Amino acid sequence: MDLVIANTRKLKMEFLRFYKSQYIDNPLARDGMSGLLKNILFEKSVMSKSIDIIPLLAVEDRKIYCVCVLAHAKRMPDIIQISFFESSEYNKEAFSLLYKQALEMAKEYHATKISASLNIHVNYGLGFLADKYEEMQSFGMPYNKEFVHKYFEDYDFDEIDLVTFKKNTEDMDSPISPFIKKRLAKTYTVRELDIKNLKAESMLYSELNNNAFSDHVFYYKRDPDEDLELFKNFKPLLKPENLLFVEKEGKAVGFMLWYPDFNELTKPGETVGFKTFIRYKLLNRKIDKFKIVEIGVIKAEQGLGGILALFDYCYGKTNNKFKSFESSWILDNNIKSRGFGDKWSDGIAKTYKAYIKDIKDEY
Repeated sequence: MDLVIANTRKLKMEFLRFYKSQYIDNPLARDGMSGLLKNILFEKSVMSKSIDIIPLLAVEDRKIYCVCVLAHAKRMPDIIQISFFESSEYNKEAFSLLYKQALEMAKEYHATKISASLNIHVNYGLGFLADKYEEMQSFGMPYNKEFVHKYFEDYDFDEIDLVTFKKNTEDMDSPISPFIKKRLAKTYTVRELDIKNLKAESMLYSELNNNAFSDHVFYYKRDPDEDLELFKNFKPLLKPENLLFVEKEGKAVGFMLWYPDFNELTKPGETVGFKTFIRYKLLNRKIDKFKIVEIGVIKAEQGLGGILALFDYCYGKTNNKFKSFESSWILDNNIKSRGFGDKWSDGIAKTYKAYIKDIKDEY
């Protein structure tokens, strides 16, 4: 078994082909990350300016068993990431080579932890699927085989549990009573994304993110240019209603990002892109589920009414248009967010696990 660093165009393309191949024949899986991965491998992403990477392939007799991108984000200096990890089948020897290289990189950068299942930044996903392997992957969430967890269990990584929530919305009433809605209107206003001023809006989105999530275990400060790139890539499918800002006294204090589950319009092996745009915008293909991807409220407003105003506005935009919704991942120990899910949902949709390990004593 050999460990190969993908430091040439040929090897990077080989890496990318293997990564994509994991999503071709599985009707439940969709390739949501290869576009970002390609830009990371070839340093075309804005994020490339703030990360150092080592793309790796574990190979034996010309067969690839595992790939990953080891990444060190300058704004998360203590952690080496095992990102974009894919494995065709369980192979302990292959993973041991990746892990050894991660330790060497940690030593070089004076990092004290190794994470797994984080793809550079939490905005691009977190966690490996930990149940419901027989169900369709939703847009923005990972899909993997069950054996993936054994790699990190064998190396004594600490588990961080994540959950998503689901709700049948066909007969759903507004989660906000008329009385509460009237009271909220006295304090909060919700507005939609101004697509014509995308640069300014992405800067506002970054500012709100950085305030709301600064204490998150895997979060590091967002750069406005990175978020502008994210929204530009997504712009063909983005509608103003998909990014909501809640304002108090004329100042934005929170946001909600939601969108239809575009994976319903893609086929195995496809990524969300031009074909999705044709089916969604031009052919008006029906999508049954929408995703509440991200909700953030600045610290001074947390526990107050801004989040309720966002939920109420989202309800008005989605009512009678979809059959169900699913949330994005929520940390299992996040009591406030779990409370919203437990109160307003039909229960947990899926569970995920993220992994992190303290390696100060290993080098």
